[in-house]
Amino acid sequence: MPTLVEMDSHVSLFQQMDTHQGPVVLINKFEVKDEEADRFLEAWTADAAVMKRQPGFISTQLHRGIGGSTVFINYAVWESTDAFKHAFMNPEFQAKIKEYPTSAVASPHLFTKLAVPGICVA
Repeated sequence: MPTLVEMDSHVSLFQQMDTHQGPVVLINKFEVKDEEADRFLEAWTADAAVMKRQPGFISTQLHRGIGGSTVFINYAVWESTDAFKHAFMNPEFQAKIKEYPTSAVASPHLFTKLAVPGICVA
């Protein structure tokens, strides 16, 4: 099971899951020892397959740092915090996250898109 390290020291993932808004983007940074990278990928694939079947799931994409990095970023889009919370608390998902290598450190956080005039739209 990965060690959880909050991305934001002021607001926890669990506090965010109680905000009732959407759509939301989950960004989860993972760090893992080099020798456990393949095991991490297997565990992430298994838990992503569970999440993909959950109501409110829209999409996900895993990224890996280049140049031999063992930092991974998961970007997942959900219809709402309620949908994400329901999926996160699913017993099947909770069982899958126990399969992560012991060196895995996860920093999940929920975001909403912002509009910045002339740059990006929400």
